[in-house]
Amino acid sequence: MSDQNTARKPFRIGPALIFAGSVVVALLASGLFWLPQAFGVEPTAGGQLPAEVFKWGFAAAAAATGISALAGGYAVATVGSAAVGALTERPELLGRVLILVGLAEGIAIYGLIVSILILNRLA
Repeated sequence: MSDQNTARKPFRIGPALIFAGSVVVALLASGLFWLPQAFGVEPTAGGQLPAEVFKWGFAAAAAATGISALAGGYAVATVGSAAVGALTERPELLGRVLILVGLAEGIAIYGLIVSILILNRLA
């Protein structure tokens, strides 16, 4: 038996898996917005929101931060590896490549901003 037959291919995430994952995340996120516990709840007499609203608000803030961090990490990994390959052939592309990596990193920053907005709304 040769080594070529026993060598395993590395696991790669394909576009279909990324699309399916983003659809699932979008459906879960839209479900959070339509829950009756978190939609249109008025404060009580003391000015406090019910505990259920805080629970879903914190879960939404955590999901916004976590999912955007994962997406940003994946984007930076793919753009960064392509950028290093491009820089080995044409070093004069450094400025353009840094802009592309910065745009990919911005995905995580947008999620952090959304989570801060959610937490400010709960306060």
